[in-house]
Amino acid sequence: MEEEKLFYTLALQSVKGVGDVTAKRLLQRFGDAQSVLTASVSTLMKVEGMGDRLLSNLKSSTVFKEAELALARIVKHRIAVSYFEDQSYPQRLKHCEDGPVLLFSNQAQEWDNPRVISVVGTRNASRQGEAFCEQLIDELAVYNPVIVSGFAFGIDIAAHRAAWKNRLKTVAVLGHGLLEIYPRAHRKYQSIMEANGGFLTEFRAGSSMDKENFIRRNRIVAGLSEATIIVESALKGGSMSTARFANDYNREVLAVPGRVTDYYSQGCNELIKWQQAQLVTAATDVVNILQWNRPLKPKPPLQQQLFVHLSDAEQKIYDALLKSGKQSLDVLAISCQLPVYQVSSLLLGMELKGVVRPLPGKLFEAL
Repeated sequence: MEEEKLFYTLALQSVKGVGDVTAKRLLQRFGDAQSVLTASVSTLMKVEGMGDRLLSNLKSSTVFKEAELALARIVKHRIAVSYFEDQSYPQRLKHCEDGPVLLFSNQAQEWDNPRVISVVGTRNASRQGEAFCEQLIDELAVYNPVIVSGFAFGIDIAAHRAAWKNRLKTVAVLGHGLLEIYPRAHRKYQSIMEANGGFLTEFRAGSSMDKENFIRRNRIVAGLSEATIIVESALKGGSMSTARFANDYNREVLAVPGRVTDYYSQGCNELIKWQQAQLVTAATDVVNILQWNRPLKPKPPLQQQLFVHLSDAEQKIYDALLKSGKQSLDVLAISCQLPVYQVSSLLLGMELKGVVRPLPGKLFEAL
């Protein structure tokens, strides 16, 4: 990302009252952050939802001082930055309306592996929970998934450790800037983490560590992933918020059941009870639900099918499915550069034509 563009984007994010949703709306309206911040008062007043307070904040000179400080730290510590419209930005997260405008990481991340799962759970994990987590990832390793978690005590670090053991890429999403490691006891894992994936965050280097940040972090954990697996959780806690985000993003949620008397199984049992998560007791459940057991065989060209006519947009979707083997609605919309509602309508028509079919896990494949 060009330094000037990054500077103005950091400045826009420094404006009080401008979150990711508002920032994206303004960027869509004006084209880039510099145009937003240099627009006249009369022009800004025409924007829907623009109030006096937000207008005043947009014209505050302090946002540039904050941006200068943030940019200096990025340069000094060689922090990799990914803008939400960049190719390097995770494709699944692009479709989340409240996904971060900027992501910071210790190194450039690649998200070309379609099999990304988040594995999360309580900080007070039982030995059985940690053992199940390790066994689950051991058995899934043959499918080479990326393992996403939050680097916390308990299930999170168990998931990361199992990924290292199996030489899988694993990414820790942080609730703070990259200059900190929390919990401090996990500093000993920093180098092995960086060698096997790395750290990702929306928070600037040097930013304060607030409790609310960890809830915000959970939406990224959910948004990055094809599915979120909850191993152990109480009725309240970070894992339950991650499950809610995943459901809101129309992603799969899987939960490991436990005894009704176990405090840290109550959350998982509740999710399963209300059909907010699918039950998982073994790696084969994950494989079947996510359809990883289907080999990605090349499909015959569409021209071999008689009496089928596809529009240009339908052909684009069909070609994308041929290339990927299977894909979700939101990722298809991104890869084909079409609105989600249009892709949804086209897929229904293509299903009636007999050229695509829906799969479990909210996926589609070409026939």
